[in-house]
Amino acid sequence: MTNLATLIDRNAGFAPDKTAIRFEGQAITYAALSRDIARAAFLLRTRYGVGKGDRVAVLASNHPAYLILLYACARLGAILLPLNWRLAAAELGYILGHAEPRVGFVEPGFAETLRQAAPDLPAAPLDIPYAGADADGPGVLEDPLLLVYTSGTTGRPKGALLRQEALFHNAVMSQHMHGMVAEDHILSVLPFFHVGGLNIQTTPALQAGATVTIHSRFVPEAVLAAIAQDRPSLTLLVPATLRALLALPGWADADLSPLRAISTGSEPVHQALIDAVTARGLPLLQVYGATESCPIAIYTRLGGDLSRGSSTGLPGLLCEARIADDAGRELPHGMAGEVMLRGRNIFCGYWRDEAATRECMQDGWYRTGDIGTRDEEGYFFVHDRRKNMIISGGENIYPAEVERVLLEHPAIAEAAVLGAPDPKWQEVPVAFLVLRAGAVLEEEAVRAHVSARLARFKVPRRVVFTDSLPRTALGKVRHFELRPLIGTDA
Repeated sequence: MTNLATLIDRNAGFAPDKTAIRFEGQAITYAALSRDIARAAFLLRTRYGVGKGDRVAVLASNHPAYLILLYACARLGAILLPLNWRLAAAELGYILGHAEPRVGFVEPGFAETLRQAAPDLPAAPLDIPYAGADADGPGVLEDPLLLVYTSGTTGRPKGALLRQEALFHNAVMSQHMHGMVAEDHILSVLPFFHVGGLNIQTTPALQAGATVTIHSRFVPEAVLAAIAQDRPSLTLLVPATLRALLALPGWADADLSPLRAISTGSEPVHQALIDAVTARGLPLLQVYGATESCPIAIYTRLGGDLSRGSSTGLPGLLCEARIADDAGRELPHGMAGEVMLRGRNIFCGYWRDEAATRECMQDGWYRTGDIGTRDEEGYFFVHDRRKNMIISGGENIYPAEVERVLLEHPAIAEAAVLGAPDPKWQEVPVAFLVLRAGAVLEEEAVRAHVSARLARFKVPRRVVFTDSLPRTALGKVRHFELRPLIGTDA
């Protein structure tokens, strides 16, 4: 295998007429996908001068062109730059100025945003005109392929650079996790501008010769209808989208028999969500990782031990993981520390930011910034972001634990817990809550609910009721937007 595009070509050789991608009534066979990738590579090279190391931006909802451009870049040794269409023009402008792509492929509805963000960037339509074919390309597995800017929950985003080999190793682990084979049919609804939507199931499925049905965006009613009509065998939903699916009136009676499993990740998964899915007879698989790990690193496996509730599983087939102290030394079972990862799936650094790369790497291990534990059998439990941890009177408080308890209250729809400065205790927890429609709840009732279940020092000192929480596209709370609202008098 020369580069990742070779895998698509080989699948086209074995099963040319098999459907690779389904999208809005269109079916693209593996033979057609292989041709489209070759023609897109030719266009990139001849019209836009794209060569090894050059960046190719794409600003669009999920679309087959996303995948065609990804593998065309792999063929050329170029780098795909997926852009988050939820960002404002100024935010996109920072990323585009930092990454300096040669061309930006854009969905018509985002064309004006791209023009405002980067007036001088050549723009190209997603409906790629094919002028010829690129039979060969200089791309190899060691070449960088994806430049994905982190969600920026703590400030300016950083561009994580992933090699082709990272996607290859990631795909092997996905296939191991899901028991994924060519006969599988993947329903892909999460955004491709994140490595989760792109790489947990979608690219591994294409590299295995399976079929992928793409939805341009997540719409819970459309997902439920697609399960019944298109009969996919696997799908991926983050907790926020999974909760939206479960809230539909049709969920309880929906025909879920085509699915072998649902996978989820991106944040700690609460037991109530696990129970709601397994009550319908479906395994809920968990996957842990980061943009910097492509993202698959730790997971529970279909057919494996799923009895540990909130455990995110065992280190992946091709990834090492450990719980370590500040010096990077591995900690004993049951002791909380930082999750560290090592493997060929790990990124090769932050784009044009050597200082940030050095800060998160230690002796070949990637420091995730997440706090977790490992049990005696080696199963990992991820508790929270290290930066989110609250230290109160010498005690560690993991906001995710408090949030889990808050969400058990029937009146609370969403919760985020942050630390506020305190002259006596150093920090105290503050809860931001979104109530369910029509619900009424007093601050004292919130504290009583938490104090009945957790130690007193974990009870929020202050409760802030709000209409919504600022979130990333994958549902993670943007804590840095809430911190200015805390004040210092909690």
